[in-house]
Amino acid sequence: MTNQIVLPDVEALAARVADGAKVAVFKDGAVPMDLGRALVRKGVRGLHVVTVPTSGLLADMLIGAGCVATIETSGVTMSEFGQAPCFGRAVKSSSLKIMDATCPAVYTGLQAAEKGVPFIPMRGLIGSDILANRPDFKTIDNPYDADGGDDPIVAIPAIRPDVSLIHAPLADAFGNVWIGRQAELKIMAHASAESLITCERLYEGNLLEDPHLAPAVIPSMYVGGIAVAERGGWPLGLTGEYDDDPDAILAYIQAAATPEGFQDWLAEHVFGSGAADARVPAQAAE
Repeated sequence: MTNQIVLPDVEALAARVADGAKVAVFKDGAVPMDLGRALVRKGVRGLHVVTVPTSGLLADMLIGAGCVATIETSGVTMSEFGQAPCFGRAVKSSSLKIMDATCPAVYTGLQAAEKGVPFIPMRGLIGSDILANRPDFKTIDNPYDADGGDDPIVAIPAIRPDVSLIHAPLADAFGNVWIGRQAELKIMAHASAESLITCERLYEGNLLEDPHLAPAVIPSMYVGGIAVAERGGWPLGLTGEYDDDPDAILAYIQAAATPEGFQDWLAEHVFGSGAADARVPAQAAE
């Protein structure tokens, strides 16, 4: 057995993400905020971020820090907490290339890559403004229309990320990752060249040998590296482990309302002592 796939820290994981990489990030419940902070500290640039199918704090922080050139998304929002301030500024200033999509279109593109095909057709976009803004979405005739009538359908091109970024509850030294109820993460991992994983803790043994855990495991063949990051999703929650920290999220939104405030937030929570807050369980901090 070798544990070379288990890296010493999130900085080592971040080093695997190249400038200009196409990076997939999940909507909620499995967001690797600690790894995102490491990417900002690294100074990565020119990322093409694919949100699966939406994103919030992670995408907003990366955009504000100047890490993102393109975002392929069906929405960037802080949900009930409000608008995503850095994303909003980037849209207004046209400093960010936006590839508008819908949630089904994002999943369809990933599923095409997962299956190794160039596209998958889907309905639901005909007549929408999405097609006017996505020339790579091709409207074709249904080749199986027996009547030969007018039956257009949209071909969604495969989305093949260079890397998926995931925070999970468990991983093992063999490179297997347990994702719990977040089954959509398997689509991300299968579609990507590799996945970089932070986890709350390491499992003793092989996750694939546990009949109760194995059905929710991303096998090691899809994983490029793992690092332990306790509470690595903070201030976002991790499904089944801990909840969002609403006070911290609101503090981010208030700070990021201005470019200067965002820079102050980065200085404290990414480059300064506040970055360590992510690793302090709530009960220990009280």
